Amino acid sequence: MEQQSLFQRLRPHLLFIFGLFLLTSLYFFPAWQGKELQLQDVRQGNAATIELRKYKQETGQFPNWTNALFSGMPGYLIAHDYPNTYVGLAAAAVLRLFPRPIDVVFMQMLGLYVLLVLLLSPPRRSDESDVPRLSGTARGWMAAMGAAAYGLASWNLITVEAGHISKILALGYAPGMLAGLMLCLRGQYWSGAALTALFTCLNISANHVQITYYLFLCIGLYVLIEGIRLVRAGQVRRLVIGLAIFGLTTGIGMASYSKRLLLLNQYSKETIRGKSELTAKTTATTAPGQAATAAKPADGLDEEYAFQYSYGVGEALTMLVPNLYGGLAGAGELDNKSETYKVLSDRGLAADEIIGQIPTYWGETNGPAYAGAILVFLFVLGLLISRSTLRWFMLGGLLLTLLLAMGKNMLWFNGLLFAYLPYFNKFRAVTMTLTMTPIFLGGGAALALYTLLTEKPTFKAIQRPFLIAFGLTGGLALLLALLGGSLLDFRGPNDAAMFGAEGGDILRALQNDRASLLRVDAFRAFFYITLAAGLIWFYLTGKLKAGLLLPLLFVLNTVDVYSLGRRFINDKSFIPRSTVDSAFEETPADAQILQDKSLSYRVFDNSGNFMNDNRASYFHKSIGGYSAAKLQRYQELISYAFQNNSDNILNMLNAKYIIAPQLDSTGRPVGQPIAQQNPNALGNAWFVQTVKTVANADEEIAALKTLDARTTAVVDQRYADQVKGISTLSPAGTIQLTAYNPDKMTYQSDSPTEQVAVFSEIFYRGNDDWKAYIDGKETPHFRADYVLRGLRVPAGKHTIEFRFDPPIVTLGNTLDLVMNLILIALVAAAAWFSLRQKQSVTA
Repeated sequence: MEQQSLFQRLRPHLLFIFGLFLLTSLYFFPAWQGKELQLQDVRQGNAATIELRKYKQETGQFPNWTNALFSGMPGYLIAHDYPNTYVGLAAAAVLRLFPRPIDVVFMQMLGLYVLLVLLLSPPRRSDESDVPRLSGTARGWMAAMGAAAYGLASWNLITVEAGHISKILALGYAPGMLAGLMLCLRGQYWSGAALTALFTCLNISANHVQITYYLFLCIGLYVLIEGIRLVRAGQVRRLVIGLAIFGLTTGIGMASYSKRLLLLNQYSKETIRGKSELTAKTTATTAPGQAATAAKPADGLDEEYAFQYSYGVGEALTMLVPNLYGGLAGAGELDNKSETYKVLSDRGLAADEIIGQIPTYWGETNGPAYAGAILVFLFVLGLLISRSTLRWFMLGGLLLTLLLAMGKNMLWFNGLLFAYLPYFNKFRAVTMTLTMTPIFLGGGAALALYTLLTEKPTFKAIQRPFLIAFGLTGGLALLLALLGGSLLDFRGPNDAAMFGAEGGDILRALQNDRASLLRVDAFRAFFYITLAAGLIWFYLTGKLKAGLLLPLLFVLNTVDVYSLGRRFINDKSFIPRSTVDSAFEETPADAQILQDKSLSYRVFDNSGNFMNDNRASYFHKSIGGYSAAKLQRYQELISYAFQNNSDNILNMLNAKYIIAPQLDSTGRPVGQPIAQQNPNALGNAWFVQTVKTVANADEEIAALKTLDARTTAVVDQRYADQVKGISTLSPAGTIQLTAYNPDKMTYQSDSPTEQVAVFSEIFYRGNDDWKAYIDGKETPHFRADYVLRGLRVPAGKHTIEFRFDPPIVTLGNTLDLVMNLILIALVAAAAWFSLRQKQSVTA
């Protein structure tokens, strides 16, 4: 047989990849016109990084610390330079060629396309060499169907719309790691090594550790299933070598972002995901802005907080019928033809205005996890007719991602993982595993089509599994269409609060509308499944060629997910870039505060949920903020001490201004918030009269209840040596901030006697990363008042500096350089050896 050239083998795949790019571009076409989505998470991130970006423009590099949010926190995990991560920088440069979100969604499709093509391409020289092979075009159609569904799956579009771009990018790189593992365990060591190292590096570059963690759980599942198969086949040597190569190259890929991982590991210990020093039930890691109610585990998140966003058990069926639970968590599904609109009109209410604000979704989270009813049908069919052990991986992966997403609703499973699986309790919002579910649906569907085309069974041979698959999917959809209205109650958790006691008729109308939405989508699913089943029946009976079956199935499923996806993101979702850039509008209160040109002060925005919003950080140095990785002690300060002695806490944090809502006589907000100056703010630094030493963190935070921070500093006994011999001090003298940079602050002190100064700056890794200098000489400093910095200052005039210069940054840069060079060399060597092997085969 004449051997095809490399280009001939790749040509059909290049065409399919280009087709997926066109599909993505068409779906998000307004992005090519310069418009953008209102990405809430990106918007919050831009506010958090504004100080860092300003200093980057002025100095050419990001500072390592920012005071824009939470009174100060490390900036290196928000915005940072990674100059030696050449592979990640090259990938980012390529992505920047395309507008967002086309870049990341296309990367999703490309990643799964590569995985599915390799899955459908058994090796030529192995114990699997007798497995029939399909043409590149046939494999391309199968892979493209799964890839398109992955990129346009409803939960992934919901994720895009929310602005979780790093999550989508990590999902795009995830299939590449699975592909690398697959090749390693097939004995294709060089290709597997290169793919594993490359996509591990890229996955870390996406900077979404939670997705990477869940990916490793799926990898563990694959190793278990494939390992059993290889042991049974007598291929233990291949298994051991393959796993060793995969482990080594995974390490190389991860080490190519050593600085990021080292910083993350170091910082996470100090955050709400780390171990609290509190032993009493004084605080908890709760939702931002909510008061604590119970103690959290010694290490990791509180279980209730971690599982706050959990998918409902019944919501798993939205994979088949998207509007089973009403479709959208937001509003806008109902129109003037709905029963709810009629009831509102009959009541004389502003129906046109109200109808667009009523949510039809009545589930527990954000919406459906839909990737195509046809894909679900083919997945079930694949489980029943495929003989590949990969079908168990697809089933296991699907069940794993669903069980994880159900969180508190499957506590028998997730509770065990939370208690015993390392690092599992570091993450919240477990519903994000639904973004990975289409990987396994697409894989199972591909196995079904692969079996149909390679084994060419007659309809009679697979009649029973075919009818079972159709009954479990199409039959269930038809059942829900006919009887769903009587099987479900269509009551949402917030309905009663929304409509009140007098809204019974509105609620009943809304429930009827929800039932109607279910009925329409159930018939819709039945229609698509019936069409797909009909095409397969025509193929099995010889009335339709494979060359038509695959394109038709691709078109049907893609039309399905494309049209349904428009419910979540459509052309109206895009707005002009100028509107996005002005997302945070300066209020009169902001303008008033910004007239104060003092070097540094903080603002407490009490007009909303100050611990869940970065709006204030966009204009000011804020007491609050929005981040999933707040410092542990700061969260504890807000959760416990703040509610007991808020004025004192604000004063010691130098909250010079308070933004407060204007209230009418009934206590309701009216007009725009106003700015109020806080005359009791203690400033950037002050001398105290008394130092009170306490035994532990419990006593330290309890002392804040009655503390007068102006006169007294509370110090943990671990710093007792630094305040030894000090009991009562004279407040005489001055200390003031004379120069400000985010990671370097300079003060001048002048006092006739020795003093203890307290600085309204957050204590973080004191004497390791943050260091104090008096007249250029490094001087130990200590933590005061639970979160602030304290320093013993000698008498006389002195220059005091605080510098933030983490040694791990320098170490990380060096490791990044070395490991990126090794990674590049590995990929180059793998390409060379693979090419030589192909040449030797054709010789």
